[in-house]
Amino acid sequence: MLLLAAAFLVAFVLLLYMVSPLISPKPLKLAGTHVVVTGGSSGIGKCVAIECFKQGAFITLVARDEGKLVQAKKEIEKYSVNDKQVVLCISVDISKDYRQVENVIKQAQEKLGPVDMLVNCAGMAIAGNFEEIEIDKFARLMEINYLGSVYPSRAVIPTMKERRMGRIVFVSSQAGQLGLFGYTAYSPTKFALRGLAEALQMEVKPYNIYVTVAYPPDTDTPGFAEENKTKPLETKLISESSSLCQADQVARVIVKDAIQGNFNSSVGSDGYMLSSLTCGMSPVTTITEGLQQVVTMGLFRIIALFYLGSFDSIVRRCMMQKRDSQKSCKTD
Repeated sequence: MLLLAAAFLVAFVLLLYMVSPLISPKPLKLAGTHVVVTGGSSGIGKCVAIECFKQGAFITLVARDEGKLVQAKKEIEKYSVNDKQVVLCISVDISKDYRQVENVIKQAQEKLGPVDMLVNCAGMAIAGNFEEIEIDKFARLMEINYLGSVYPSRAVIPTMKERRMGRIVFVSSQAGQLGLFGYTAYSPTKFALRGLAEALQMEVKPYNIYVTVAYPPDTDTPGFAEENKTKPLETKLISESSSLCQADQVARVIVKDAIQGNFNSSVGSDGYMLSSLTCGMSPVTTITEGLQQVVTMGLFRIIALFYLGSFDSIVRRCMMQKRDSQKSCKTD
């Protein structure tokens, strides 16, 4: 009986490997394509643009700061692989007015052709205790991190559907996979991107359009440096449990997964574990991927419980230190 069960399992696994390539999307070749990158003037966005430019793509950079856009354009142009490549810069706040964003996308398509891939990198983070964060910051973060991805995606979808091809990338965060101390304003905006991506993927997959959600860890960017200025001690200590990644490393992974049409994009072993743990009902690119998630889920949940216990311990220690400090101040 055991031999029969083992034989059945082996046959099932082999069948999955045989069927898997049949449902995988055809990789997108970037040479000659038009890639739009929001938040492309710095950080991960700029590195994504560089990576795509290296592969022969035409780039449209969208960001608010015109000076940073010009500087980023000069840096990206150093990586051209042919004389025909172009980097177009458009300065606009993509979180405010959909019609303005729609016009910007039309401008870009008139100059460089239809958009083949959109990478939504624009975003910002605010860290702090829930009751200490200014109330208007909650709405502002939702505008930038969520609506700032909805508007450009909505603008490119009609053309992608007409052409029956395209890639859309949402850059979320590991804080969009689990809620952490200090991220009560930030995490919900990144969680929202996953819900958008899952629903959108179901709508557009019949049109040969594939959606990717990237969950980068803490990454060495100007935005991360700004975030650290207000980050609570608890959040800093929890963040130190994983290493700081470089923006170019994260960008390479994102571009690779987008090209392959992978729904999930994660960096490193921690990222892989988090993606497997939180996969839920999210789409899989191959049956093999789904099987790996099923097999590893139990083990990863055990590991995650140790992490969660460690995080709770950090919060308790910090609370005790604050209490002792307050007592000391009162005594003095």
